[in-house]
Amino acid sequence: MSNLLWKTLVLSPVVLGVTVLVSAKAMATKVPASYEGIKAKVAQTETPLASSASIFIQTKQPKNQQLLAQAKTDDNKVLEEVNGYSSEGNNQNSLSQVTSVSQFSDVQPTDWAFQALQSLVERYGCIAGYPNSTYRGNRALTRYEFAAGLNSCLDRVNELIATATADLVRKQDLATLQRLQEEFSTELTTLRGRVDAVEARTAELEAHQFSTTTKLVGEAIFAVTDNFGKNDNNNTVFQDRVRLDLQTSFTGQDTLHTRLAAGNANPLALRNGTFEGTQTFNVSPSTNNSVYIDWLAYYFPVGNSQIYIAGSGGIQSDYVPTVNPYFEDYDGGNGALSTFASESPIYRIGGGAGAGVNLAFGNGGGGFQPSLTLGYLASQANNPGLNTGLLDGNYAALGQLNLKVGDRVTLAATYVHGYHNGGTVLFDAGSASTTTGIDGTAQANLVAAGNAYSSNSYGLEAAFKPSDKLSISGFALYTDIRGSGANDDSQVWSYGAGIALPDLGKKGNVLGIFAGIEPYVGGNTGDKPYHFEGFYKYRVSDNISITPGVIWLTNPGQLPGNNDDAIIGTLRTTFTF
Repeated sequence: MSNLLWKTLVLSPVVLGVTVLVSAKAMATKVPASYEGIKAKVAQTETPLASSASIFIQTKQPKNQQLLAQAKTDDNKVLEEVNGYSSEGNNQNSLSQVTSVSQFSDVQPTDWAFQALQSLVERYGCIAGYPNSTYRGNRALTRYEFAAGLNSCLDRVNELIATATADLVRKQDLATLQRLQEEFSTELTTLRGRVDAVEARTAELEAHQFSTTTKLVGEAIFAVTDNFGKNDNNNTVFQDRVRLDLQTSFTGQDTLHTRLAAGNANPLALRNGTFEGTQTFNVSPSTNNSVYIDWLAYYFPVGNSQIYIAGSGGIQSDYVPTVNPYFEDYDGGNGALSTFASESPIYRIGGGAGAGVNLAFGNGGGGFQPSLTLGYLASQANNPGLNTGLLDGNYAALGQLNLKVGDRVTLAATYVHGYHNGGTVLFDAGSASTTTGIDGTAQANLVAAGNAYSSNSYGLEAAFKPSDKLSISGFALYTDIRGSGANDDSQVWSYGAGIALPDLGKKGNVLGIFAGIEPYVGGNTGDKPYHFEGFYKYRVSDNISITPGVIWLTNPGQLPGNNDDAIIGTLRTTFTF
């Protein structure tokens, strides 16, 4: 074979060029990529993105898994190897067909293969390079790489013949290519046969998938929880919540979320009717397993900006970075246990329908990436009645300056201005059904004693990741309340910090410890409501996690005198699909 190959290389510059051909464009086929997941707040992963506060996960369906498992046979190892070569070019955003050898910075006229490469570029057009204008012709290549390059040039020669430009194809070249086809017939047949098999299986998957534009992302939570404090009127409960998110994309870059939710989880009642320590699976429009559309939102890009439009169920953290990695899971089942530990309470002020935008500045050079987030959400936007609607009812307008320095440090400064009708709570996350608030004491939520009031809230958030195995994050909140009645003015404070140890014991596991003070009214004679929380998320598989944890609350209710602590234990199991 070596004698034959040497003779063919001598016979034609076409063949000589093919032997040094290493290019994504030269591959015989492009294997279809897997269907990537789209960011969504129902998803359970480690991080929100800077341009949007939703999260990516990948959808996996049982039937698809079976078909893909069948595809991974010994025969397909050849195709996987070829696809690996192709991916190398794809991952580096390989260039389109070059028109001149001078476009390659690493190819010189003195190179031994210069004339052959020049002939392939100018006569046959089956050469491409890498985005840094290099060709990398000094690499060693395998028989399969050679076969893939040969196949590309064969296709080009056939194209020239079909378009009546056969005069460009010399008889000597055709004879040489014919001999090469015979020598590499096995590899060429294998490549083409595997491509046909992949195309057939892809067609079958597409024919049986839920939709060509819509996929289903789901989460189911089962939780056993109880309060072990002295002042406890709760029984041990077994609660559930299910979210089914239909994610539709019309352009490949946008996402329409239509999420259905059902559950029966009620927060535990603590001393004097307060519900501090609310857990993330308690956030649901349903407490009797009725099905509701609890989130309807649309994300789409405009240049470097990400636009967010919420029709129903929108919250601030849908579009703004909360800067609390590993604790934040957008009220899903793979982050912190409590709503307080998952994100700063400032993001619980307001919600409903409205819009938000994240504006990114610069190109992130040197790891420095500032951005500005603006948003407006109204909790009574659909109600045309008096003192309601999009502009005249409860609303919250948010502005946040975000600063990301490399991959280790993230800072944010947040301002939220809100208006609240009489009888509505401060930390309501846009839910008219809550009368006690998602976070904080009853006093901090019903600060104006039933009168209408406005709020101006200021927050600072920070996260520091000194290593891949350690993350430190925290926040501080101050809210100034201006009520419409006498003695309604007050101040609300809150702060907290946490330490997360990702991949502890196993990849995907997280140990989290969080401590702080839930929102309380400043100047109140009662003791401050301290919050201590610890949890360990154990990843059983890619789709199942178990999280045992404890929440210790001191002085729930922020009342003076004897105020027994609450110790809430929870065992949470989360299924994602």
